[in-house]
Amino acid sequence: MCNPLILLPLIAGLGCNGGDFGRTRDTFYHEDMHKWVGAEATASVGGRPSQFQLTDLERQLRDLAYYFIQPPHSRPSWKAVFGEYEVIKSPWRQKVVFDRTAYGRRMIDEPHRSQAAAYAGLIEDVRNDLTMLDQFIPVAMKVNDLDIKRQEALRYVSDVSPREYGDAQARMRENVLVVQWAQQATEQRVASYRWALERLVIHAPDAMAAEADRVIRELAARAATAWTSAPPVVGKVLRVGG
Repeated sequence: MCNPLILLPLIAGLGCNGGDFGRTRDTFYHEDMHKWVGAEATASVGGRPSQFQLTDLERQLRDLAYYFIQPPHSRPSWKAVFGEYEVIKSPWRQKVVFDRTAYGRRMIDEPHRSQAAAYAGLIEDVRNDLTMLDQFIPVAMKVNDLDIKRQEALRYVSDVSPREYGDAQARMRENVLVVQWAQQATEQRVASYRWALERLVIHAPDAMAAEADRVIRELAARAATAWTSAPPVVGKVLRVGG
């Protein structure tokens, strides 16, 4: 486990998702290494990815989204540095039902010197997610605000070609899907953390359970509030705010 703010510069360069990022091949070390997040989300709902280059904020949005779309602790800690970079299918393409028990079962199976270590690990994971949301949500809101301006500009810019118009629409749709994906993944993390806490209380009751419950509730509230004002592209409505 690690402080995600310390690792934040590595997210763009290594595919970091807090404590669960993987090492990439040399060919992956480039600033657009997470461009596939938007392209995958768009393609998974039958759309055509935009051919526009990413803006700085759009690139940051995808880098930060990668943290959330990977399952928490999807690899052992030693693979956090030496693992393989993982390209993930979007939730709209996946046929396997989300398993909210995987995180908790893995945590309980890990050897601990005391139950306090297990509770501390759970609390740290949730706090890391909260810290990363403080980074992600403002970027998502800025991207949304600029896309609103882009949509307005399309009405006034002269000589917009059909290809340019299509790419602009595709990029705006893609940005919304990236935020939807990250928000859905965060809600899944909340479900995983709750299941893990319930198991810990049964296996090893401890006063630290109260603090774990508090931070999980805080993360659940953040996941359920409005992140951007954009309507959803697919699935349930994005509950927006920040």
